[in-house]
Amino acid sequence: MPRYVPLFWRLFIPNAIVLGVACVVLILEPANGRVPALVGGLIVLVLVDLVLMRRAFGPLERLTELMRRVDPLRPGARIPPPGPASEVSVLAAAFNDMLDRLEDERRDSARRMLDEREDERRRIADELHDQIGQHLTAIALQAARSADTADEDAARQLRTIHDGLLVGIEDVRRLARELRPEGLDALGLVPALVNMLERLSQTTGVRVVRDLQRDLPPLTTNAQIVIYRVAQESCTNAIRHGAPQTVWVTLAADGAQVSLTVADDGRGFPASGAEGSGGIRTMRERAVLLGADLTIGARPGGSGTRVDLRFDPVRA
Repeated sequence: MPRYVPLFWRLFIPNAIVLGVACVVLILEPANGRVPALVGGLIVLVLVDLVLMRRAFGPLERLTELMRRVDPLRPGARIPPPGPASEVSVLAAAFNDMLDRLEDERRDSARRMLDEREDERRRIADELHDQIGQHLTAIALQAARSADTADEDAARQLRTIHDGLLVGIEDVRRLARELRPEGLDALGLVPALVNMLERLSQTTGVRVVRDLQRDLPPLTTNAQIVIYRVAQESCTNAIRHGAPQTVWVTLAADGAQVSLTVADDGRGFPASGAEGSGGIRTMRERAVLLGADLTIGARPGGSGTRVDLRFDPVRA
């Protein structure tokens, strides 16, 4: 970077020049009590000084405004070099370097947090499915056997208990599936998405149109989890808040990019408060993990919402 003139001297030298010019003018043309000349000279000096100060501090003000707009949940934004070499350009470069370090650290922290969270989800899902589910199934079978040998009133109560236990077993299995997609580890990303979307459509009655490309580039476990969770959260938000009739889910590879798109024809998010909701913030935090671009807005050409997740699988 070329050597720059320090801000102190860039302020001092113009002021010294202005004062020197004023001194020369007064030497050549003394005021001799002419107040209007003195007032006019003062106004000219103030205006010149104002213009010089504005030029000196303008880049710093622009830099401050850009720094206020930086959002840690939307990584990649950087401050362009503000004009010629100066303290401001050095400060901008240092700020960009700091953003690089913070985003790298945030991504590493998000990756560790996701690993710990998914391990905990897997452990709880296994306990729900293998232990609690099996205990409830054994009790349900015992109630059914006891109903066969009990009198009519007791048999009716036992069958009621049996039916309630079956509902509880199904709830436990549903919770286990939501905690950890059972097909993600065994079958892969696309089959797990198909199962999730089919269950969602059957449960809610909303038509789900899916276009899922199977020959995707190699994806890490974290990338698959992020895609699955963003698709799940986007569909859930659309159905819960937008009351749509149709949801479209598209997963494809476009050159070096992998993209997930979830769109619906519902009411869309409210004008205010949507970005601050917990679900959207969670999706943005997951996108940070992959260094992905996550955009949420109105569906082009119609009502509803569209969520786009794009990332480079090599960098994820």
